[in-house]
Amino acid sequence: MPLARRNTWLVLGWGLVLAVATLSLTPKPLSPDISQIDKVGHFLAYAALMGWWSQLDTRHCRLALIFVLMGLALEIAQSFTATRDADVFDMAANCFGTAVGWFATWLKPGWLRGIDNQLAA
Repeated sequence: MPLARRNTWLVLGWGLVLAVATLSLTPKPLSPDISQIDKVGHFLAYAALMGWWSQLDTRHCRLALIFVLMGLALEIAQSFTATRDADVFDMAANCFGTAVGWFATWLKPGWLRGIDNQLAA
């Protein structure tokens, strides 16, 4: 996909990856005091990752696999920290978010290109 600011979009995408990894491994991430609200955060994070990166790379199966494995790896990494625990429901939320991000891209495949075109004008 030809994008005028492809490098900018890539940097922002890697920033999303870094933010998800950081929030997954911080000792006590900011979160409202609502039971199981972290599942919503996991879902939204992975939907955003898949939705963003699938605008930049057409190999959607590969991206989905990468994000599912990333979510699994981060959950396993949490089990090695003193302040976090691995949770199979967090992993399910990661997978569901990845699937919804993929589906959203299928529904609206060129949204990032539209933004790029408006910025280039």
